[in-house]
Amino acid sequence: MAATGTAPVAAVQKLPVAKAINASLRTAMENDPKVLIMGEDVGKLGGVFRVTDGLQKDFGEDRVIDTPLAESGIVGTAIGLALRGYRPVVEIQFDGFVFPAYDQIVTQLAKMHARALGKIKLPVVIRIPYGGGIGAVEHHSESPETLFAHVAGLKCVSPSNAADAYWMMQQAIESDDPVIFFEPKRRYWDKGEVDPSAIPAPLHSAKIARQGSAATLAAYGPMVKVCLEAAAAAEEEGNSLEVVDLRSMSPIDFDTLQRSVEKTRRLVLVHEAAVFLGTGAEIAARITERCFYHLEAPVLRVGGFHAPYPPARLEDEYLPNLDRVLDAVDRALAY
Repeated sequence: MAATGTAPVAAVQKLPVAKAINASLRTAMENDPKVLIMGEDVGKLGGVFRVTDGLQKDFGEDRVIDTPLAESGIVGTAIGLALRGYRPVVEIQFDGFVFPAYDQIVTQLAKMHARALGKIKLPVVIRIPYGGGIGAVEHHSESPETLFAHVAGLKCVSPSNAADAYWMMQQAIESDDPVIFFEPKRRYWDKGEVDPSAIPAPLHSAKIARQGSAATLAAYGPMVKVCLEAAAAAEEEGNSLEVVDLRSMSPIDFDTLQRSVEKTRRLVLVHEAAVFLGTGAEIAARITERCFYHLEAPVLRVGGFHAPYPPARLEDEYLPNLDRVLDAVDRALAY
């Protein structure tokens, strides 16, 4: 085993998110010889974020495959492999690089099950490191999740912590439907406990990350940590905020969110992607329908601006932060 690789999790360990995903991939590959990993530099290099570090050494070049720089070809090959009974896990090196494969994903991968009247399944996982906060150049800090959540036939999920990253990856691989697995790249080095004996929540269920009563903050992926920090800051001012980790953008667990909003009567949605036509727009509309007689303030949204992602020196102004979240909370509480 490579010295920098991650061994299977046999007991409770504190792991960074990246290592938790590595351990999860290793477990899935050990449990099922049909699980393959494909992508640019995923083998010898171990991926640009070292998420697949050590896997090619241990499982060989036939199961951890370094591909050409051709995203459409990578996804197209994964579709063919899935048709032959394999469970390929594809890495798109950065979020902004997925678009050459967009046609394959939305017109083939997402549609094949319906086109075949349910007779064909395509158990493909597409891993996409996404979001900003790492000081990267253009096309390396996008949040394109809404473009995929909008497409029928695709499941879209994003863990916010190491434990969820570990379990949700295995659940995604076990799914017979294609899953777009959005990995919050600026959380790769955040550590958390991973318990291999735990019973994981269903893949598309939301979780209450923090109990509260005055308002609900809902987020997924990289913004969950920001919301937890906002809730801690608000508590010092006497405001009790509940934080819901949505975990899944398609399908969305509206039931858990509805129960929270019926309790707190206010909702603030937070995501890195632009507010305009973002995931929060659908959630706001649906919760307004479901909770109209419970809401004491309009559903508010905090997110990126409707503009191209800025240069790294300006990304702190673009990304939602503690102050912007707390400002939205104050506006909700003022009604």
